[in-house]
Amino acid sequence: MATQNILITITARRALIRLLIAACLIQLIFVHPARIAAQQAPVASGSEARPDHAEVQLTLPTAVQMALDHNRRIRLANLAVTDSEEQKKLAESHYYPILKNQSAVLHITEIEGVKIPAGALGQTTTGLIPAEPLDIGQGASTTYTSGTELAQPLTQLFKIHAGVSAASADLNSARIQSDDAGNGVALLVHKLYYEILIEQMRGLAAKDAVDAATVAEQETRRALEEGKVLADSELLSRTDLLDKQQAALVSRLNLDDLTLQLDDALGLPLGTHLVLDPDSASAPSGLPTRTEAISILLAKSPTILAARQAVEKAKAGVLAARDEYIPDVTGIARYSYQSGLPFFAHNFGTFGAALTYNLFDGGGREAKIKDARIKLMMAQNQLEQAESDVRIELSSSYDKAEQLEQLLSVTTQAVEAREEIFRIQSERAQVNSQLASGVAAARSALTSAHMNALNARLNLYLAENDIKRRLGQRPE
Repeated sequence: MATQNILITITARRALIRLLIAACLIQLIFVHPARIAAQQAPVASGSEARPDHAEVQLTLPTAVQMALDHNRRIRLANLAVTDSEEQKKLAESHYYPILKNQSAVLHITEIEGVKIPAGALGQTTTGLIPAEPLDIGQGASTTYTSGTELAQPLTQLFKIHAGVSAASADLNSARIQSDDAGNGVALLVHKLYYEILIEQMRGLAAKDAVDAATVAEQETRRALEEGKVLADSELLSRTDLLDKQQAALVSRLNLDDLTLQLDDALGLPLGTHLVLDPDSASAPSGLPTRTEAISILLAKSPTILAARQAVEKAKAGVLAARDEYIPDVTGIARYSYQSGLPFFAHNFGTFGAALTYNLFDGGGREAKIKDARIKLMMAQNQLEQAESDVRIELSSSYDKAEQLEQLLSVTTQAVEAREEIFRIQSERAQVNSQLASGVAAARSALTSAHMNALNARLNLYLAENDIKRRLGQRPE
């Protein structure tokens, strides 16, 4: 009965092994075959470019500068600033007088004249006045007019000033968003750069794990042939090897995806092979204390600054709505020329003012004022909420940075312990008191410890740079 149970267990585990092997084959065949082939291509000295793409060597500062020069998000943000500048110029142009010319040529099909009968004006000793009927024409059938007018807005200047204030707020918001876009892209480059370095180290750890699992599987197979272990031990070691191979494959795919994202962020052709310098990922300068950071946050946070500009724009909207009650008075000076019009000199000037006022608009002006006040209240509430949100986010970021500092200390100690274990295992292997699988496993664990330490260190750098961005500073 015991033998039968062992056979059933071995059969079940063999079926599980077959399923795992089939899953790995499906991934190899259907999951990104082109990318897998590119990742598995031979690499000379760890830095040879793929045959169909260029190779670019990058330090972190070079990558950040390249992104600032070529990233599409930054170009769009800069174009938004330029557009807002033109909108402000358009609003300011309404301050100035408008000089325009209006000319016309008109033909009248029939002209009504003035007829004076003979003797209508009296009779003298010399005869009738006029002596015979007179027809006095009123202009020509074709007339020519041309007038050059200078119009200067007067009371409209209040509305124009409100419009310029709103345009200035939009321009300031666009500049804030442009600066924040640059800081955001710099932080994104840092994030992708760090993640690629971490993934490369994870790939090395996965490779060492595969090597260790391979050695362990070979030792188990030999032990099985010598009758020292049961068949299920060999199945377990083979399953562990397949798991390690799958982890290595996933790491290669993740590295390829991160490289594509960094290519896009830098404005490089997708698929460009990047050779990164791990030594360029230096620690950022020290952070201010939490109290100092709160003061800097309220003065320079892009989120708060943008919310304040929204309040200024809403205030300008209230002023513009109130100015709707002011009559439109425009000063006018016009020089005119005419030919064919009756009772007018050929050249004459006109001076004066024009007044326009809506006596009744169905309550539209009052509705505009109420709507503008509501928008102002909304903007003020959004500003208060933004100040509260950024305070919470900043405090959370500081907590995260402190935790990562502790994690970095722990992982550094773990590396030291793993180095000592690997030294001991290596010395034992030299005197044949330790299997090769033990040394390989110690080497794999040491590589994983180095990966965890690198992960903690780079994530700490990223957290500190994220705090700098929240304070309106560019990540280093």
